[in-house]
Amino acid sequence: MQFEESLQYYRDLKNSLDTAQEEGKLESKEEGLREGEQRKQIEIARKLKQIDMSPDESKEITGLSRQDIERL
Repeated sequence: MQFEESLQYYRDLKNSLDTAQEEGKLESKEEGLREGEQRKQIEIARKLKQIDMSPDESKEITGLSRQDIERL
């Protein structure tokens, strides 16, 4: 009986850890995608600035704030 209880406890812990690990991977992936999207928008804003597009137009295209665009 103790063995069965111990085995059930082990399985519960393992399931909890596996779930936490999967959630962590998902959050990391989503965070990475957001960062990648932000970097891409900054790259686009830099190119728009090089061709003398106004900060307001760049803001509309990239979704970045005017302050972020002016800092580039």
